[in-house]
Amino acid sequence: MARQRVARRARSRRSVIAAVLLGFVLVATGVIARRTYGIDQARKIRDLERQRAALEAERLRLESQIRDASSRTRLVPIAEQRLNMHVPTPDQVINLPRPTRPDSVRR
Repeated sequence: MARQRVARRARSRRSVIAAVLLGFVLVATGVIARRTYGIDQARKIRDLERQRAALEAERLRLESQIRDASSRTRLVPIAEQRLNMHVPTPDQVINLPRPTRPDSVRR
């Protein structure tokens, strides 16, 4: 009878130790999986930030090109060549006076 008690306690202790070890392994596996997921997410965020910076630089470059292409110094020669236009001389400019409004229309 005493032997059976000792055997039961030994089995009971072994099962507790096995459960504790199994729990430790499960917790450690969860921690490792979470860290792996976090590292992967950090890598994705870093890649997206690099892509965003590259796109921002591209946007600034394109805005600069648009400003340069729409400047007067660039458009005047193109208009003169393709559309046969020219900048008028001062004697060709006619200034028209603004029409005056009657007082009843003004607000």
